[in-house]
Amino acid sequence: MIRVLDPLVAAQIAAGEVVERPASVVKELLENALDAGARRIRLVVRGGGIGEISIQDDGAGIPAAEVETAFLRHATSKLADAGDLWAIATLGFRGEALPSIAAVAQVICTTRCAAEALGVELRVAGGEVQSRQDVGAPVGTTMVVRNLFYNMPVRREFLRSTAAEHAAITAVVTQYALAYPAVRLSLVIDERLRFETTGAGHLPGVMLAVYGLEVAQQLIPVTHDTGGDVSRIALDGLVAPAELSRGSREALHVSVNGRMVAPRGVIAAIFEEAYHGLLMKGRFPLAVLALRVHPSMVDVNVHPAKIEVKFRTPERVCQTAAQAIQAALLRTAAPPRLLREAPATAPLPAPPEPPAAPPGPTTMPRDVPPPR
Repeated sequence: MIRVLDPLVAAQIAAGEVVERPASVVKELLENALDAGARRIRLVVRGGGIGEISIQDDGAGIPAAEVETAFLRHATSKLADAGDLWAIATLGFRGEALPSIAAVAQVICTTRCAAEALGVELRVAGGEVQSRQDVGAPVGTTMVVRNLFYNMPVRREFLRSTAAEHAAITAVVTQYALAYPAVRLSLVIDERLRFETTGAGHLPGVMLAVYGLEVAQQLIPVTHDTGGDVSRIALDGLVAPAELSRGSREALHVSVNGRMVAPRGVIAAIFEEAYHGLLMKGRFPLAVLALRVHPSMVDVNVHPAKIEVKFRTPERVCQTAAQAIQAALLRTAAPPRLLREAPATAPLPAPPEPPAAPPGPTTMPRDVPPPR
């Protein structure tokens, strides 16, 4: 018999596509804060993100009259009609994050707009509003997510160790810190400061905080802008010489119009082309790159987690970015040692003479016949 699903069950199924693990919650809430224009974002995580995830920002806040609406599925301020899907300039747009999180956790949302004297505290659990009250609060929003997957015990069982979840959360925060160096980001895990940036807008400083001095001082700046309006392709960032290659693509940090994307498809092809002949098979470069194109030239609505995009002119994007990176590598980095040529005025040194044989009878190896 075909039946219509219970609303709570349907909400939990939908939430499973958006909220896969604690790091998914961090990603969605971080993007909301950035879309709100936050300049300072503080994250506090306890118990692998299952116990609590708290994110406080100084963004625009949510108007008091719209706080409850924000937790309704497909409620968003970022789209008005279907045509807007081809000109998305924000990180979020589906109206799925907050209702999905609230469907599988206990959420406390405290928010205030600058135009309002008081803020609002809204408590939601299992997709149901528990309470609402006016409170004193700074401008911005604080989201506290507790007991993640409390009503989905099977999903909890499939989560990895606390250390693995902490590592995944740190990776997400690191990605956005590199994409938004002008935003001050801090991450506290189990009462310990794990990561913090200054928000000074200095990308090399963020790379220093993430990868250390030895890597940061070898990074090569990349900047290119084709100009134009709809056809414009602009990129800037930092790339590392081939000597700092890695065994995976985890050190490729790429954003498209501010959205962090996975290094697959066109993005992977950019670096394969740029480092062609410089890296051995199975080695990948370290880089942070911000790509910007006209919103109408990229489709961001192609993946449930919004970590992949499609370009209208993928070949042109790939060629433009790869050539810019190649030019930076050739201009700044020393060529690989195996490819260096000796100067024309300096002949190669002669090989050393073999050492003289010691005096005494010469013996041949047992298995080699003597010469005739």
